[in-house]
Amino acid sequence: MDVSVEQYGQYQGHDLYELTLTNDQGMVVKLLNYGATLEKVLLPEADGLHNMILSLPSREDYAKERNFLGGTVGRIVGRIRGHVWQHGDVKVDLPMNEGNNHIHGGDDGLDRQVYNFRIEKTDTTASASFTFVDPAGHNDYPGNLKLQVTYTLTNTNALQYRLDALSDAETLFNPTNHTYFALDQPATIDDTTLTIPADDYKPLDAEHLPNQGWQPVAGTVFDFRKGQKLGDVIHTRADQITAERGINHPFLLKNGKTLAAKLQTAKHTMTLVTTAPSVVVYTANHFDGTGIPHNIKQFDGVALECQFAPVSGDDLSAITLLPGEPFTLANTWTFE
Repeated sequence: MDVSVEQYGQYQGHDLYELTLTNDQGMVVKLLNYGATLEKVLLPEADGLHNMILSLPSREDYAKERNFLGGTVGRIVGRIRGHVWQHGDVKVDLPMNEGNNHIHGGDDGLDRQVYNFRIEKTDTTASASFTFVDPAGHNDYPGNLKLQVTYTLTNTNALQYRLDALSDAETLFNPTNHTYFALDQPATIDDTTLTIPADDYKPLDAEHLPNQGWQPVAGTVFDFRKGQKLGDVIHTRADQITAERGINHPFLLKNGKTLAAKLQTAKHTMTLVTTAPSVVVYTANHFDGTGIPHNIKQFDGVALECQFAPVSGDDLSAITLLPGEPFTLANTWTFE
């Protein structure tokens, strides 16, 4: 096992670092302290290392423009309808950054912050822990929120992601890691088979928010219980797919101990286990091969965003974090 650190630039007066974790099988994970970001997941093949996720052309590009690739997104990753949180007699107006709604924690969310870090290795693991204190009032959220994001690479080619947080005041919190998986680059995800053992999903309205609650996947294009090639879904004429230009939907997971999702191609497999109650599947619908991510086009990757699902109404109790209440999100991605 090995861990190395390299400084590569600055952002708003803070030093930027790339951290590299390597296991004894030759798997390499590259991380950035900008956004506690997963930059690359490299698996050894006969012709060299192969990247299993979508990455920007250079590490310097991540701080140039907000693209969410691999970032720790929050305080709330999803949308809040009407941008208002009413709790008791207190009303909190969150920034409107998508029409009349709030999304991705505001324009200066957790994925745009520079984290402190420490590294550690044992005989069987290599890890990096990132810490950041998000002050009360930042993006109009109440509470000073302390975060720790830890990536741990094992010798079984598993990458563990754990986010722990604690607030000193009642606040909203529903973060995720926003990695786009692309197991057979440069091919699109058309021939990638996605399996999710979920019986229910949430349809979306014109504002990309749920409007019908949980609905059965049976009899719909969203039935991934036995696995489907993503191309067979994203190129259909189903109303929900056409409206979103792909998949952008929450799926209700069984529990945090069994398989949450599996991606499989002719060459590789990635399995996901998470403690989150749902996963939002997003098929890189908005990328068009221009701008900073000029190397990424629509359907080049798929994000599996582990989180509490967005709600139809204004009941945000599921994502309300009480003062002193520990928050933990744990994902494990295993690559073959």
